Amino acid sequence: MAMLSMHTSPLEQPGTGDAGGMNVYIIELARQLAALGTEVEVFTRAVSSRLPPTAEIVPGVTVRHVPAGPYEDIGRAELPAWLCAFTADVLRTEAGYEAGWFDVVHSHYWLSGQVGRSVARRWGVPLVHTSHTLAKVKNASLADGDRPEPDLRLRGEQAVIDSASRLIASTQTERRHLTDLYGAAPSQVDVVAPGVDLDVFRPDGPRPPGGDDRGSSDGGPDREPDGGARAARARLGFDPDTQILLFVGRIQPLKAPDVLLAAAADLVRRDPRRRGRLAVVVVGGPSGSGLERPDSLVKLAAELGIADIVHFQPPVPQEQLADWYRAATAVVVPSHSESFGLVAVEAQACGTPVVAAAVGGLCTAVEHGTSGVLVHGWNPADYADALERILTEERWRRHLSAGARARAAGFGWSATARGVLASYQAAATAVPRALAG
Repeated sequence: MAMLSMHTSPLEQPGTGDAGGMNVYIIELARQLAALGTEVEVFTRAVSSRLPPTAEIVPGVTVRHVPAGPYEDIGRAELPAWLCAFTADVLRTEAGYEAGWFDVVHSHYWLSGQVGRSVARRWGVPLVHTSHTLAKVKNASLADGDRPEPDLRLRGEQAVIDSASRLIASTQTERRHLTDLYGAAPSQVDVVAPGVDLDVFRPDGPRPPGGDDRGSSDGGPDREPDGGARAARARLGFDPDTQILLFVGRIQPLKAPDVLLAAAADLVRRDPRRRGRLAVVVVGGPSGSGLERPDSLVKLAAELGIADIVHFQPPVPQEQLADWYRAATAVVVPSHSESFGLVAVEAQACGTPVVAAAVGGLCTAVEHGTSGVLVHGWNPADYADALERILTEERWRRHLSAGARARAAGFGWSATARGVLASYQAAATAVPRALAG
């Protein structure tokens, strides 16, 4: 199958630029599909002439760097001008194979969907599309300082949704958005939740090679309370007794990291003694409209009087990210919209409670009162209230930690791949391959 991800490569480090949860989704899904016997070729735009034309990630998964536009990162607003060039290269690649090489096209995000419409029609195969984010949903809940999605995207997104054989939604909420806001037929939409690597994101560290899992992954009664968190804090250079509030993701208004900083300042005002044992950590880089003010969070921390307890870290690979989750007392996800909320599930898999905005897929990822706390709105005081209870009530924190692990256990990538594969099969049944000639 051909997987299209024009605007961002699955090989890029998530957390900055246009790289985020979608990058993780594509590469992990491709690996799992290959393990199930489906060969995957991922087409993405080349941003450097130094990139190899193709790169095999694992047997059965090849990433193709397509020359379309300048060899540099360009904004998503400029990418529609290069859709034709990208489409032409995908078609040239298929022409080098025997007839009928690809059985299905799976496009990610609306830009790739535009390419997918053309190539799927040319090849006579079904188009399966995953939106990841929806313009109408984003525009309905814009953060201060964010820009609405343009009409070009709204029209393009609608055309893709109208053309696709199947649509994959991450949650029932996204399914309702597709049917209510875009007119998709309910029978056309398959709900398949994204997954999390449960071997990497674990309370006690990565699973040992060979599957020799020494000790329980849930930090059972034989383990020192909070031992995994204390050890992770020490590895990351913090005092083991430090209470860490963590934000992970791209720094832009949509993700609302400013809400965490304001909530932390509120917590310090409520109890000035807390300053000596509290740390706020932001792991990520500027993205989207956040690129216009890349130092905005640094300035905000100074204005709030908490610059001494706020730490900024660049995006890190998954193994290191898992250590940050383990070190955290709570992970905060105050986004204005999320189709799923992969950060929330990764954090919970590490046994860390999540305080998240009650929007979109976060209402599925986080079970309120069991694995974390869902907050309605973006009032920093409300987030401070939720965080204060986690910081001060050990029994409550342990209850949420246990619930977090249990919640995340239901999200594995193998289940995601099986669900997506079933969607491919349904699409292929509904749209038989066009007869050659």
